[in-house]
Amino acid sequence: MSEKDDRLYDLAIIGGGINGSGIARDAVGRGASVLLLEQGDLAQGTSSASTKLIHGGLRYLEHYEFALVRESLSERERLWAIAPHIIWPMRFVLPHVKGLRPRWLLRLGLFLYDHIGGRKRLPPTQSIDLHRSPAGEPLKPEYARAFVYSDCWVDDARLVALNACDAADRGAEVRTRTEVLRLSRVEDGWLIATNAGTFRAKAIVNAAGPSVLTLLDRADEPATRSMRLVRGSHIVVPRLTTHDLAYFFQLPDGRIFFAIPYEQHFTLIGTTDRDHQGKLADVHASEEEIAYLCEGASRYFKRSVTPADVVWTYSGVRPLVDDGSGKPEAATRGYRLELSEEGEGAPILSVFGGKITTYRHLAEEAVAKLSERLPVLKGEGWTASAPLPGGDFPMDGAKALTERLAARYPFLERDWVARLVRTYGTVTDDIFAGAASLADCGRHFGHGLTEREVRHLITREWAVSADDILWRRTKLGLRLSAAERAALAEWIEDEEARG
Repeated sequence: MSEKDDRLYDLAIIGGGINGSGIARDAVGRGASVLLLEQGDLAQGTSSASTKLIHGGLRYLEHYEFALVRESLSERERLWAIAPHIIWPMRFVLPHVKGLRPRWLLRLGLFLYDHIGGRKRLPPTQSIDLHRSPAGEPLKPEYARAFVYSDCWVDDARLVALNACDAADRGAEVRTRTEVLRLSRVEDGWLIATNAGTFRAKAIVNAAGPSVLTLLDRADEPATRSMRLVRGSHIVVPRLTTHDLAYFFQLPDGRIFFAIPYEQHFTLIGTTDRDHQGKLADVHASEEEIAYLCEGASRYFKRSVTPADVVWTYSGVRPLVDDGSGKPEAATRGYRLELSEEGEGAPILSVFGGKITTYRHLAEEAVAKLSERLPVLKGEGWTASAPLPGGDFPMDGAKALTERLAARYPFLERDWVARLVRTYGTVTDDIFAGAASLADCGRHFGHGLTEREVRHLITREWAVSADDILWRRTKLGLRLSAAERAALAEWIEDEEARG
């Protein structure tokens, strides 16, 4: 349905990924009127296709990106504190491999990793004997020594959704399935033509990720930087370990990959780095990438990993600043913020590059840069300490919250409660308030997904389709059968038809 919104927003942000939602949250919290537009679902592209880590990027030290690593490491515990339900510490095992990076180099890198980022609560690096540690049990016996270091896990798509939710709670207008077709400067700012009508704003943020240059073209703005689109693919296989440690593995070609415990019953393996030449609407793991990751895992694990073991794959295109690096993995993961010249009229700020770990700091910088032209944005940064929705409990409090909610809602199986806490935190209480039995939660679609939760996701988190719910708001697509997934899709269609 086409409409005309006559409101003049202070700021329109185009792109509902992590950078766009983070900037929306920061800006509206400083008093600006904010419109966030996303052509698909929140986190539908790159922001739900990461390796799901809040990390400094140990391998970036090899490319001398010390400032990026320091910035990323300083954000780890800050983000953990504001979202302890979807972010939590994880220990990574880095085996030493003869003929690859020497032990002294690994130890030096890890020493820097421990000390340049203000680590306070995460445990430091230690050296272990793999033949005497549970970490070595699933590995081939040829790997004898390893280092164990700290980083954090994150549910990336939920991080996006929670930033958008907080922005909306503070007054932002969030519109998904709204594609920007044209941007035109007018006397009081920008006229934004979309598939759902027209909008107006004093300033624009171009946070379109891989489509950043396309959006500049639709605004008749010159591109000041070239982009390198790099595809990262991951595979998910049945769980390869019995412990909660993750692995950081090296390969003879100089690349690295991770093997991470995932959704209780699986192992996540990735990522690849391939220059992406195809359409952005058709991003998937190639047979070559799947085989590459399987072969890499099979180098280390006693149990061979083959393409037949893969239960799910996902891929995303990273919009990296083209710094002239030869190999895709060497391209910088840093970001650049480009603000149009004042003489050109209403401002447009474009975001080039970035990584999920630095999104909050990027947003803070973007808002500060825009405040030069949009005075309503002036003021102190606030997002470093304000919890995201559901994250208002101690950093180490997920277990206690799970116990409390399990006692309050005894009709929910313990695994279901643990998943709900890791998805919604304290908001779980809002979803199930007043329920005394499973029957009070409406239809049960399987594995603890009830009508109450689905309605919450539709009414509060902009979910529209079964895929939105099963693969981005939750990862229950891995657990529900094909019949259960179809039943959810049918129920959503029926609800939409009933209005």
